[in-house]
Amino acid sequence: MDRFVGRARLEWWANHSTYLEMYDIDITVTVDAAGSWRATGRHATDLDATEREGWDFLMGMDPHFSLAFADEDRGGIMVRVDEAQNGTLTLTEAPDWDGSVNVTFDLT
Repeated sequence: MDRFVGRARLEWWANHSTYLEMYDIDITVTVDAAGSWRATGRHATDLDATEREGWDFLMGMDPHFSLAFADEDRGGIMVRVDEAQNGTLTLTEAPDWDGSVNVTFDLT
């Protein structure tokens, strides 16, 4: 089994040219003999109140992020992120995600 432990970032893209936010994470990725991978992580630093509010907002809109590693200018692996109560992030590859999300804002 192969393993990577290090730093990566999650990027939340509004469209193909504009990202709204990025979050550094400490990540552990394991790959089994069949080539399937699993990834878990945590935010590299504790989120302050404003960052937490932004994170929760984006996660509520759509929990899909682009995953990028240190030597990449832009993330290339789309992942779905789930956050446990203890702050652990589980990343699942989402190759079929088409980038669309339906969001309704009530501005009244």
